Amino acid sequence: MTPFTVLSEHTVLPGFHARRGVLQTAHGAVQTPVFMPVGTQATVKTLEPRDLHELGVSIILGNTYHLFLRPGNEIMSLCGGLHRFMGWDGPILTDSGGFQVFSLGKLRKIRPEGVEFHSHIDGRKFLMGPAESIRTQRILGSDVVMCFDECIPYPATRAYAENSVKQTLAWARQCREQPLAPGQLLFGIVQGGAIPELRGKCARGLVDIGFDGYAIGGVSVGEPEPDMMRAIEYSIPQLPADRSRYLMGVGDRIQIVEAVARGVDMFDCVMPTRHARNGSAFTRHGSIPVKAGRYADDLSPVEEGCDCYCCRNFTRAYVRHLLHAGEILGVRLLTIHNIRCYMRFMAELRESLEAGQFAEFRRQAWRDLRNAEPPLPAAP
Repeated sequence: MTPFTVLSEHTVLPGFHARRGVLQTAHGAVQTPVFMPVGTQATVKTLEPRDLHELGVSIILGNTYHLFLRPGNEIMSLCGGLHRFMGWDGPILTDSGGFQVFSLGKLRKIRPEGVEFHSHIDGRKFLMGPAESIRTQRILGSDVVMCFDECIPYPATRAYAENSVKQTLAWARQCREQPLAPGQLLFGIVQGGAIPELRGKCARGLVDIGFDGYAIGGVSVGEPEPDMMRAIEYSIPQLPADRSRYLMGVGDRIQIVEAVARGVDMFDCVMPTRHARNGSAFTRHGSIPVKAGRYADDLSPVEEGCDCYCCRNFTRAYVRHLLHAGEILGVRLLTIHNIRCYMRFMAELRESLEAGQFAEFRRQAWRDLRNAEPPLPAAP
């Protein structure tokens, strides 16, 4: 029995099915499509676990690389794992650390057994590979564990991408051999850039190894949006329909809708929290720079009709004042609003799938967020 169940499917793009599903984890069921707020350092910035529950969050993402460096495996083990450490009783997905190692650039060196890197905190040298990544995630006790992979940069030569796919598959086989904690699920990660045959080769290789779910990696690394969609389109047909599909690091709402239309179930991104720290709020019709001067005397809520704590109790003028005064409450209130905006968006997306109205939801999202009609799919 697989942990993922497809409840309904709807076709809005030729050859692809948007899915409404549920992922069963050791800490509860996750309704999909789902957006996971990012809790890099064992916290979604400025929010408490009870905030997350009240906002409708069902699953969060933790970061293996950062937690491996600080507080470290010894302390995490002593504290009983990530759920107990941070006081969150819902599901957690932990990324493998591969993307963070990729982003270190000159601070890392790729070797067959893993990646040798220097800590961005104090410069100490470490090795992280399949064994180290899975061991750390086992100690963290996350519900969904990600394979260690090599994230291909954009742009990349074909030769580089071919070597990276070969390395990713070799590491995936090693990850599959590592012991997991009871109830943990292991996802493989499809790499290959925007090269169709490499995406297909990587996806088929991962399926041959066999995983509980599959992620599409190596996107949202600077590539044009059409290349992101093509990477999804090259990958999805090779993946089994009875497994979750996770698009890593994507949080633009139109990109989420388009990925769902192509058969993706899970998403994560730092956008809601990062934009809040920068003084911006997401709304049904895009984003607004609450920090801007024109909101200094605006007595309306951040978004009319929003049911979050921020919008029910405070004005744009007050939130702007807090931001300019350097008060952390301003960032917290905007984070509450932005996370709620995303949770409401995903709930309405799921409802549209349940009602057989996803095509209409997609069309309205394009009108609201990009003032345009949804494009026709590109020719294969």
